[in-house]
Amino acid sequence: MAMEGMRDLLRGALGRSLSSLKPEDKLAAAWPVACGKVLAERGTVVRFVDGFVHVEVTDGAWLRQMISMQGQLAGEMGRISGVQVRGIHFEVKDQKKKDYRQ
Repeated sequence: MAMEGMRDLLRGALGRSLSSLKPEDKLAAAWPVACGKVLAERGTVVRFVDGFVHVEVTDGAWLRQMISMQGQLAGEMGRISGVQVRGIHFEVKDQKKKDYRQ
């Protein structure tokens, strides 16, 4: 079997096995399949809100790489997980957020 055929077979099997999980868990399981091992090690699905997957990324260089692939990744994650994904929001992990409230 060709490598592409095997990949499609594995994606289909993963999608079927995820049917009983919550959408966020389905997306987290689909993440490494959608983006591959190298990217998956640099980002983590942290939540799913209003159709948007939120992914924490290890640093700014990987953030730029993932943003450039956002449409492709969203499509693959939705297809694999069976969850409707409107988009992906990436943010750098552990980046201190400023609080302007007084």
